[in-house]
Amino acid sequence: MSALRRKFGDDYQVVTTSSSGSGFHQQQAAAAAPRRKRQRFVDKNGRCNVQHGNLGSETSRYLSDLFTTLVDLKWRWNLFIFILTYTVAWLFMASMWWLIAYMRGDLNKAHDDNYTPCVANVYNFPSAFLFFIETEATIGYGYRYITDKCPEGIILFLFQSILGSIVDAFLIGCMFIKMSQPKKRAETLMFSEHAVISMRDGKLTLMFRVGNLRNSHMVSAQIRCKLLKSRQTPEGEFLPLDQLELDVGFSTGADQLFLVSPLTICHVIDAKSPFYDLSQQSMQTEQFEIVVILEGIVETTVLKFWSVGHW
Repeated sequence: MSALRRKFGDDYQVVTTSSSGSGFHQQQAAAAAPRRKRQRFVDKNGRCNVQHGNLGSETSRYLSDLFTTLVDLKWRWNLFIFILTYTVAWLFMASMWWLIAYMRGDLNKAHDDNYTPCVANVYNFPSAFLFFIETEATIGYGYRYITDKCPEGIILFLFQSILGSIVDAFLIGCMFIKMSQPKKRAETLMFSEHAVISMRDGKLTLMFRVGNLRNSHMVSAQIRCKLLKSRQTPEGEFLPLDQLELDVGFSTGADQLFLVSPLTICHVIDAKSPFYDLSQQSMQTEQFEIVVILEGIVETTVLKFWSVGHW
């Protein structure tokens, strides 16, 4: 008989199978006291429970890569920055057009047919704002227009065109990249609720399943498996989150998946496996996490994605 362990939240259940593989026989662990809840390093949805602290002046590094910082923000902050940036830029440029008209005295002579203003039909700030919007959005109603008697207006017009192109490229590019991130694609990739250990092909094997709910195929799908646990080195150094690789077919190419139907991923528990020295009792008391990372390219959008399974 080979002992198997399944983890249900923070409670454990012992599962036994016969070596002949005739079937599974489950029995509840006798008088097992419920384990104290502990926070996961990786949640079931793939989110890592890591908070950065004591950064000090290093937070300025986020501003050096401002584009990536904006993409990583939550949607509500992206929309807020998007609206705020455009609002401030529009009000600033409209104020510049109004200031030119005010300095030239166009506001008082706007209705004089014999006077040529810098911008025709600009009487106040709202009309200056409308002129800026019509120019920036290339609407061109034809009622308000710049004249050739205003060199400062021509210079401001060139500055407005350059600034508007930069702001549009930065913000719209940021929004496009954020919308095109295939994070939701991972919602249609399903991992089995539990990982089990059983005999397969005469070898003790850790197994779990993964499946694709969509009809569209994934290109270059590859799977990796990590064991997260704390350990102490022979020198006495304590490693709180040591990452050990679990071989799921890297040497044989079995980690390259053709995921057209649910597949069973196997890790053979041999002398090279981190589970080799663990007994049934130690597996019930050890604290560790198994994290599975599935990477691939979405066929329809040719965007790379990744999904995480966790036990």
